[in-house]
Amino acid sequence: MILYLIRHGQSANNLLAEQLKERPGPFPFETYMKNRVAEPPLTEVGEQQAEKLGAYFDGMEFSRLFCSPMLRTMQTMRPLAESQGREPTVWIDLHEHGGIFLRPGPNAQAVGFPGLNRAEMSEMFPGYRVDGIGENGWWRGDEEDLASCHARAVRVAEELHRMAGESEEDESIAAVSHGTFMDSLLKALLGRLPGKELYFNHHNTGVTRVDFSSSRSDGKLVVTVRYTNRAEHLADEHMTY
Repeated sequence: MILYLIRHGQSANNLLAEQLKERPGPFPFETYMKNRVAEPPLTEVGEQQAEKLGAYFDGMEFSRLFCSPMLRTMQTMRPLAESQGREPTVWIDLHEHGGIFLRPGPNAQAVGFPGLNRAEMSEMFPGYRVDGIGENGWWRGDEEDLASCHARAVRVAEELHRMAGESEEDESIAAVSHGTFMDSLLKALLGRLPGKELYFNHHNTGVTRVDFSSSRSDGKLVVTVRYTNRAEHLADEHMTY
């Protein structure tokens, strides 16, 4: 099985962070936390990146498409799903580290929000498979810590191994997720968690390919990272972080 792991397009929070980085001095983290939104949509550039992503994979056939339940990944998936003629499945465990929350400062108490509910997803993204999403949304609690994110990455890695064991080696799937979670997932697949000494960075709509294949010696599944953060579908003016 071949997994194409894709980061979402530029979100409103990504744009805010880039704008703040342009200011002289250290990154103003408190300013960012006060001005970010809990459920950021794609920016105009993010929408363009998603369109280019869909065109990039035109001609390739995916057997399954997955995305996280966050608005920005569902928006990013839409052009790819349309070009493939397939219904994406919303996979809750692909969501970004932290969940959906607001925390107006480093010492402030985080406040969680439920995210899109089943009816909202069905209206905004007809055809998406939203099993497991309730009418009260999908996120519970306030802000997820990094250890919980790592544990979730291990669950997803185990499920991918299971799927690979039941799939043909040349079967391709695509999953749209998030920067920090993709880092955790790749480390989980490679047995490198918590792995604070390295980080797998991805540009917006950057693509990483991971192959699951059988070892010639004992037939066990072997994970091979073919490449990371490929963004050749983006021109310089569309390259964001």
